[in-house]
Amino acid sequence: MQTSNQRDIDQAAVLAATASADFNLEGMTCAACANRIEKGLGRLPGVAKATVNFAMETAHVEYNPTAVSPNDMERKVTQLGYTAVQKSEAAPQSGAKDRTTAQRNRLFLSIILSLPLLWTMVSHFAWLDWIYLPDVLANPWTQLALATPVQFYIGGPFYIGAFKALRNRSANMDVLVALGTSAAYFYSLYETIKWQNAGGAAMHGHGGMMEGPQLYFETSAILITLVIMGKLFEARAKGRSSQAIQSLMKLQAKTATVLQDGEEHVLPIEQVSVGDVLLVKPGDSIPVDGVVLDGRSSVDESMLTGESMPVDVSVGDRVIGASLNRNGMLKIRAEKVGADTALAQIIKVVEDAQSSKAPIQRLADVISGVFVPIVVAIAALTSVIWFVWIEPGHTAKALEIAIAVLVIACPCALGLATPTSVMAGSGRAAELGVLFKGGEHLEQTHRIDTVVLDKTGTVTNGKPQLTDVVAEHPNVLLRLVGAAERLSEHPVAEAIAAGAKARGLMLPEAEQFEALPGFGIQAVVEGHELLVGARRLLERFDVDLTTADSSAESSLEAQGKTVMLAAVDGRFAGLIAVADTVKESSREAVLRLRSLGIQVRMATGDNERTAAAIAQQVGIEHVIAGVLPEQKAAEIQRLQQLGHKVAMVGDGINDAPALAAADVGIAIGTGTDVAVETSDVALMRGDLNGIADAIELSRATMRNIRQNLFWALAYNAIGIPIAAAGLLAPWVAGAAMAASSVSVVLNALRLQRLRLRQPS
Repeated sequence: MQTSNQRDIDQAAVLAATASADFNLEGMTCAACANRIEKGLGRLPGVAKATVNFAMETAHVEYNPTAVSPNDMERKVTQLGYTAVQKSEAAPQSGAKDRTTAQRNRLFLSIILSLPLLWTMVSHFAWLDWIYLPDVLANPWTQLALATPVQFYIGGPFYIGAFKALRNRSANMDVLVALGTSAAYFYSLYETIKWQNAGGAAMHGHGGMMEGPQLYFETSAILITLVIMGKLFEARAKGRSSQAIQSLMKLQAKTATVLQDGEEHVLPIEQVSVGDVLLVKPGDSIPVDGVVLDGRSSVDESMLTGESMPVDVSVGDRVIGASLNRNGMLKIRAEKVGADTALAQIIKVVEDAQSSKAPIQRLADVISGVFVPIVVAIAALTSVIWFVWIEPGHTAKALEIAIAVLVIACPCALGLATPTSVMAGSGRAAELGVLFKGGEHLEQTHRIDTVVLDKTGTVTNGKPQLTDVVAEHPNVLLRLVGAAERLSEHPVAEAIAAGAKARGLMLPEAEQFEALPGFGIQAVVEGHELLVGARRLLERFDVDLTTADSSAESSLEAQGKTVMLAAVDGRFAGLIAVADTVKESSREAVLRLRSLGIQVRMATGDNERTAAAIAQQVGIEHVIAGVLPEQKAAEIQRLQQLGHKVAMVGDGINDAPALAAADVGIAIGTGTDVAVETSDVALMRGDLNGIADAIELSRATMRNIRQNLFWALAYNAIGIPIAAAGLLAPWVAGAAMAASSVSVVLNALRLQRLRLRQPS
């Protein structure tokens, strides 16, 4: 037999290696349904994590494929009384439209059948006694004929949902609606039969206003009509909250003009392969991510990056799929197609963020998990109190009070409070070029009080230019160094290689190359061993630096230039300097962050003089220079130990340890860099204003979530006592319940119109 420890180890192994699956769900009516599905999936062997989003009607499951399969998950959801279809197999848009159309048709039929019953109800109020009521509508059998289709055909899904919930020993909104409306319907049916047996001569009335049976057919019918109406409005509003995803999907070109054997062929985008040569005419969307082979143009990337100014492109420049070719014919080579394009990555990130849960939602989940049973108990207790003590023996009144309590308490608004805000907030963020990779990161960002910036490519443009070569034989040294540096992707290395080519030097092939993060590079070119990088690199390899011109080094660094030392075959050979210009927006962005109460620091591997010069230009007072990637992470941890909530902003390569250590890691760059694994937030523009945008969006979203949770809880806290006190008619309770859900969604939609403060 296995020991307990062995079983724990086996279970840990099962949960360690996970794949993931996403499902579209059908049949959920409230947050209690989402909780039940989430718990059911989470209990399956091999499932590491299950997250159900009530607002989006989706499930995300991380699992071990050797222990459980997506088919097992679908069967489990079916067993719980709902439907799950893997997203890869589903057609969510058409399915959603069909369900909305069916729901709208049911609503119209319900209204037609309920309006005559509403007529009978209002005619019995003393202050509306002038309203004529035809005898045929006053007849209980007529009312029964009108109410029955509403109760069992229109309201049939509530019975089905309630049965499935109770079968699984749980309760949801369907249980509340089915209980409340059934109580009204069957009590009225009992009164009708009793009236018929008594001769059936008198007309019906309410509360003694008229002689006859106490009928509540209109209560059950109107309640069902209002609930369906509220759900329809809610579905439409939720559809608007996912508008950002739909807008992104519409950007994708449907066809592409492919050049094959000198001829143009218009093909569906799905048939384009990596390496194909495409022709993009002025005014057309660029179909895929690629590189320009021929032509010049300006490209509008605003729909993807939020950057308002068009980008000039020419031969050798990269272009992003779904951006708009403004003018000029372009010939491009496809480099990324399908799910690998920047647009596909953006859509995936936004979908993941909208499907995930913010930690603040745990409160709503806990409450909704026990809410329905408590409400049923309150309704039953209230009914007994009215029947025994307040109005002894008055069955109709006790029933009316119980119905009002049941209906007013539906927890729909509570379940929608958080996910709708996350959907709207992350969608608005995507429109502004800010990609939150999960609801937890969207929540965490609002707590940030300290931002640590990398220098190269973050504060600066990241495209430095070669400015100085201080050596006995400058071109000889530059030729060797350029040959080695062109194998590196670092911006400084690219500047050196480009500068060597610009001087007409033919660069040989390097025989060996190794990047040493935080130090520089080590290479072999034409048999010569090269070391190029910071002073500490040469010191690490015991290179004698007594011949290095320290005054020239200091002078270049004082100008804000990055200076690298080079050694050839173990001997100091010279200095190479590059200059990186500060982004135009950096100073404004730093001022904007300060206005938000954020402390701004800079951490860079560059030397102190260069770092200080750049920091002074943009208004950063706290600078730590000459640090390795691990030291940046240590600085982040030091600030955290002092009680700060820290965001690290970098390029996601050398800064990976610091990005991972920070409370929020922010990768900054163009749209092709959105998949940086170590970041929590990706900024599609190389503009530091995106950091302030992310913080403002997070703060606004969290404020919106708190508003929704407050009103959802306040609604129930106020509504239930009012209903229990007999001050709320059941149909009014139904209208209020529907209005509460719609109001929560509409409040979340305000985030889509959010205007952020722009730098002065």
